[in-house]
Amino acid sequence: QVQLVESGGGLVQPGGSLTLTCTSSGSTLKNWAIGWFRQGPGKRREAISCISASGDIVYADSVGRFTISRDDDNNKAYLKMNNLRPEDTANYICGTEWRDCGDAWKTGSEYEHWGRGTQVSVSS
Repeated sequence: QVQLVESGGGLVQPGGSLTLTCTSSGSTLKNWAIGWFRQGPGKRREAISCISASGDIVYADSVGRFTISRDDDNNKAYLKMNNLRPEDTANYICGTEWRDCGDAWKTGSEYEHWGRGTQVSVSS
């Protein structure tokens, strides 16, 4: 069974960078698409990016400063975030969808596994 754990969050100054990691402590991730989402205080969950099992990538329109990648040999996925802004403050969550980032990937409705998230705070 896929069990997801996010890491790499923390407090960073505006303009800084962070790389978040999503790790499966259970089954391999190689057959799963992996999506990153975030939920800020008082806000709805927002889709960031998804990478399919074959490596195809989609991004939400609003996060051009972020880069998704995956390392199936180590059951990990990453979200590299550059030029962070205070409005990027949120809990960042990864999830898995079977094989492809479907047409509804932004909704998360087809995701079968979720982590609890890692908190990112951007402040001076």
